[in-house]
Amino acid sequence: MAFENVCKQSLLYEGELVPCMVGDQEIVIMWPDGGQPRAYEARCPHEGVSLGCGDFNGRILYCGAHGWVFDGHTGKCLQPTGWEMKEYPMRIEAGMVQVDMAGD
Repeated sequence: MAFENVCKQSLLYEGELVPCMVGDQEIVIMWPDGGQPRAYEARCPHEGVSLGCGDFNGRILYCGAHGWVFDGHTGKCLQPTGWEMKEYPMRIEAGMVQVDMAGD
């Protein structure tokens, strides 16, 4: 695995979504209420619209373009069903959030 620094850990707060760039690829770090922070590709599986501008209420992420709804704990699409956000391996080390963009 090749983890890359994405942002400082101090930028993460429970119940919030943090959009980040890794090279030319946008990702989001989503930390749902009562859960753990997780890294996802910031493209909605519907039409590739950025989810970095979506509305996250601490539990649910709403795509601003067409209203798709994602579970903040799992990245699974709740409406419509059968889709999910692509997740990347993530860790926090020495105060930095690190993501493995090549990982599954």
